[in-house]
Amino acid sequence: MALVTTRALVLQAFPYSETSKILRLLTRDEGVRSVIAKGALRPKSRYGGVLEPFTEGSATFYLKEGRDLHTLSGFDLLRSRQGLGRTLAAFAGASLLAEIVLRFATEEAYPALYDTLAAAWDAIGAVSPEAAPGVVFTGAWTLVVLLGFEPRTDECVVCGRAVGDGEPVRFDPLAGGVACLECRPAGRIVDPASRAELRAMTRGQTPGGPLASPGLHRALLRVFLETHLTQEKPFRSLDLFLDHAAEPLE
Repeated sequence: MALVTTRALVLQAFPYSETSKILRLLTRDEGVRSVIAKGALRPKSRYGGVLEPFTEGSATFYLKEGRDLHTLSGFDLLRSRQGLGRTLAAFAGASLLAEIVLRFATEEAYPALYDTLAAAWDAIGAVSPEAAPGVVFTGAWTLVVLLGFEPRTDECVVCGRAVGDGEPVRFDPLAGGVACLECRPAGRIVDPASRAELRAMTRGQTPGGPLASPGLHRALLRVFLETHLTQEKPFRSLDLFLDHAAEPLE
């Protein structure tokens, strides 16, 4: 059993017995780990109520490989991110990003995933409620790409032809990206501006200004997650985020 100290993001927290908490952490050095914080629910707990979702800190815990639950020894707060609770859309969006990581990250260290999630949470907390959906979309697509599910946005997934900048396309989630109109004569149309925004978001670039079609982007994210990442287990936070994003569905 080794005592390790690493930066950690709290993805999920729930009570265990009357006095303790179970935490799901994304750590920078040890991947996703589950830990028990004994006594965290006591009124005079040394953790002081900081062990909540979206919190970032330096976590120390006893790590024993082969076990699913490790014992938390200490947690030094670095960032609370209380601003993520100011609106339901921001909270739901941050929860969706946490759920994507929980669903597919492993115990292997993945610093880029850690940094991307931390940056996305910070970005959601820093923007206006109206701008939060675009930031959440960018964070979600960037995580999807890092986890190995990148949608193709530059060429037709059927014939492989490069798609022109001003060319409308259709979205084929099962094939994993956009398809030219010749190869997919039916289905959801993606206008050139929205495709450019999608391409930017998959590369971690939040589009400047209002999205060309917020409702379309919500539909694209939903259908892609449901096709490739749900594994017959729906994302609990997806509908919450989509229902409370600032712009109305089209």
